This record gives sequence, C-alpha cells and structure tokens, in this order.
Amino acid sequence: VEAAESASMKAAFEAGEPVTLDRIGHFAEGVAVKRTGDLTYRICADLLDDVITVDNDEICAAVQDVYEDTRAIAEPAGVLAVAGIKKYFAERAGEGRSVAAVLSGANVNFARLRHIAERAAVGEETEALLGVTIPERPGSFLDFCETVGLRGITEFNYRYSDPREAHIFVGVALKGGVKEKREIMAQLLAHGLPVIDLSANEMARQHIRHMVGGRAPVDNERIMRFQFPERPGALLEFLTGMQSDWNISLFHYRNYGSEYGRVLMGIQVPDEDGARFQEFLQSTGYGYIAEAGNPAYSMFLAPL
Repeated sequence: VEAAESASMKAAFEAGEPVTLDRIGHFAEGVAVKRTGDLTYRICADLLDDVITVDNDEICAAVQDVYEDTRAIAEPAGVLAVAGIKKYFAERAGEGRSVAAVLSGANVNFARLRHIAERAAVGEETEALLGVTIPERPGSFLDFCETVGLRGITEFNYRYSDPREAHIFVGVALKGGVKEKREIMAQLLAHGLPVIDLSANEMARQHIRHMVGGRAPVDNERIMRFQFPERPGALLEFLTGMQSDWNISLFHYRNYGSEYGRVLMGIQVPDEDGARFQEFLQSTGYGYIAEAGNPAYSMFLAPL
C-alpha cells in the first residue's frame, strides 16, 4: 500500500522498472520516496500481485479507525495498511476473510492531529461539504434548515454579500455515505436551492471554509456569540422562535465535539426592536455574549 501522492512503487510496476517521480507529497512522510530501490522493486515484483494507493482523506479515516478501536494514535504512514485493507474490501464486496494490518509508526504531533481530525470525516464519507445558494431575505435560513431536517450540521459559514442571494458553506453529517449526500442535494434542488458538492474540492476544504466573511454593507447589525446545545434541531428551534423580519447577516459554526457548539451570528435588528430582541435572547435559554465592541469584529467584520 502506498500514499497516492508518493506512489513510486506503483509507478515502477506500471513502467516495469524503478522510475523517479517528479514530486512527492509529505503527508505520509515516513513512506515518501521519490524512487523505489532496485532491490526493493525486484523483491516486490516477485512477491506482490498489485499495489494499492490511498489518498490523504482515506489515510486520515484510517487513523480515526485505529484510534476508535484501540485508543492508540498512529501516524499517517503507520496506518497505510489499514487504509489499504479498507479500500481493497470496499472494491471487492463479498470476499469475506480475516486480514491483519501492521501499524508501523506513531510519530505524530498535535498540529498534524488537527488536520487529520478535519479530514477524517470526508475520508469516512460521514460528512458532506456543500455550497448552497438561498434567497437573501428573512426566513431563508429557516427554510434551508427545514429542508435539511434534523441531520447534524457540522459547519455553517455565511456572510452577507449580495442583496438578492446568499451563498452558504455548510457541512452535513452523513449516516448513509454518498447515497445520503445525493439525497440531500436532490432535496435542496427540489426546493429551488442550487447546490454544489465541495466534499472533494481541495481548495474549499483547506482554505475557503476558513475565509467566508469580511465587511458587508449591512445596517443595524447585532453581532452575538452563542452557545448552542450540540444536538440536531437546536438551530432550527432558534430560528423558529426568532422574529420573522430580522435578517441573519453573518453565521459561523463548527462542530468541535463538545456539549455546546460555539456560534457567531450577525442579526439585523432595527433600533425600535431592541427591547423585543433582548426578550428573544432571554427566551432561548442559550448562553450569549454581545460582541459589538470586540476589536476583532471592528477590524475584520464590521459593516462598511
């Protein structure tokens, strides 16, 4: 089994001799080899039937599998065998047999673990990343949440940018893998909400998800930080109880695996609705902090 971005043995098998790769990736750095050795190639060519390659998301999913089964954390290069076994049997349904994988390393740091945790859900097909377009009007978020239903939202990023339509970046927890993702997208399209699948989009996963935001020409924005119960339906309950003519101008949420989810939200509330807004905040029962005076908000997000 080799990492797809450093598959020098696979390339040698295809060429019939060792070849030098133009470039290699270093995510699974313990097996990142530009050119396989001549002796190693001869031994593998004599003994192996095939070489399986796995991408970084499949490697991250294997790290998670090992942890959930053993409470041990292996490094990316160390779980290649596990990732390869999963891929082998996923492509050969019905071939039931007992197999064993050798874990060959555990040299991993916390910075790498953060990346692994982010990518494991995509590798396991337990999270879909979607780009959805909804009308820019009060109530659109509620309509969207009702369409998604009680599925878990793992991430939600939005900032007002256009008076006609809003573009939201959303992560949805999956129990049925690709099949369920297609069902969700079909439901959104049936409700007139254009959607694109960003689950395999490298730029979206590594960069865009962290860059949705900026200053916007919005009036009467109240910037609030909430603690939502980490359970399906909590956001839907919040939006259902909110005044229908208050518009959400900013929304950022990411599931961190704790009891409460942390949400940053901008809500356009006219001055004359200030008292009603305070009553609404109290009625939710959720913890909240007004952040209008936060210097980070003033520098990066405050309206133009």
